[in-house]
Amino acid sequence: MQLGIRLHDTEPGTLEERLLAAKGQGFTCVHLALSKTITEHSVDPGALTPGLAMHLKKIFSKHDMDIAVLGCYLNLANPDEKALKEIQEAYLAHVRFAAHLGCGVVGTETGAPNTSYTYEEACKSEEALDTFIKNLRPVVECAEKMGVLVAIEPVWCHIVHNSKRALRVLEAIHSPNLRIILDPVNLLSSDNYMDYEKVIEEAVEDLGDYVEVMHMKDFRFENGKVVSVAAGTGVMNYDKLLGFLKTKKPFIHAALEDTTPDNAAAAREFLEKQYRKAEIN
Repeated sequence: MQLGIRLHDTEPGTLEERLLAAKGQGFTCVHLALSKTITEHSVDPGALTPGLAMHLKKIFSKHDMDIAVLGCYLNLANPDEKALKEIQEAYLAHVRFAAHLGCGVVGTETGAPNTSYTYEEACKSEEALDTFIKNLRPVVECAEKMGVLVAIEPVWCHIVHNSKRALRVLEAIHSPNLRIILDPVNLLSSDNYMDYEKVIEEAVEDLGDYVEVMHMKDFRFENGKVVSVAAGTGVMNYDKLLGFLKTKKPFIHAALEDTTPDNAAAAREFLEKQYRKAEIN
């Protein structure tokens, strides 16, 4: 397991300063969200040229750091046609960019059927799922042409809210270039957190073969809500999950989430310790 961090969770600074911070805390890969990380110049879709990709590739290579995920977390179910067209163009730009950047996957969550990208009951509807699949399809077709992987990340409050729903998307688009980012905590809600080990076990069973990247964090239940926290600071038992990774995906990129510069290194050390103890299945 190759542990990384969302680069925008490091101390603010230039791209190189953030990379140095991540490297200094013992990480070997990053989740890169361009607009949250790079402030020195434009990273709008039109600026994502091969030249910029190669420039960034040299910087990451200099610091011996992999780009596990190039994030493009926009709403592919936006009902506003003009906004949706711009969103899809942004995805296509990220896919083309990723081909020159050499990153693991272009990552995305799965949206909501409104312009505010907020949860509503309609997220669970068949219509919302059909819309997401239809709007994702051209992105995946572009990925196939460019030799890039696109990975969707199921989240309980989005359209693809569980592992069964994710399987339906994979089966509907049926492309070797469509894969999964698995964030187990993102599958938990106030309705199912008490059975979190069963939820995670089911997700691994359903999606394990498709998982290309992990997002790792912990959780607590506070004031009626699941609260995401840094690994090792919540109640999560990682034994079976890490056993699966150790057995089936020993070199997978696993990016930490919900860390701060003060606790990121401790979260990494916690997961490394748990991984060493994990039993091979």
